[in-house]
Amino acid sequence: MELDKSCPKCSSVMQRGFILDHTAHSSNVVAQWQPGEPQRSFWVGVQTKNSPQYEIKAYRCKACGYLESYAL
Repeated sequence: MELDKSCPKCSSVMQRGFILDHTAHSSNVVAQWQPGEPQRSFWVGVQTKNSPQYEIKAYRCKACGYLESYAL
C-alpha cells in the first residue's frame, strides 16, 4: 500500500492511521473487517464462525477529514 497518498476529494496530503475498536473490557484493538452479514450472539455480541479477518488500515486527509479504509 502507498505510504504517501493524495486525497481524492481535495488533493491534500493524507495521513496513515488505523480505526480503534474499544472492547467490553476497556481494551483497545485495531478494528477488523470480516466478510458476510453480522450474526448477533447474546454471549459474545457478534459471532465470527472462523471466517477470515483483516485489520483495517486507514488514511485521513489532513485538510478535509476524508477517510479511506483498506482491509489487509
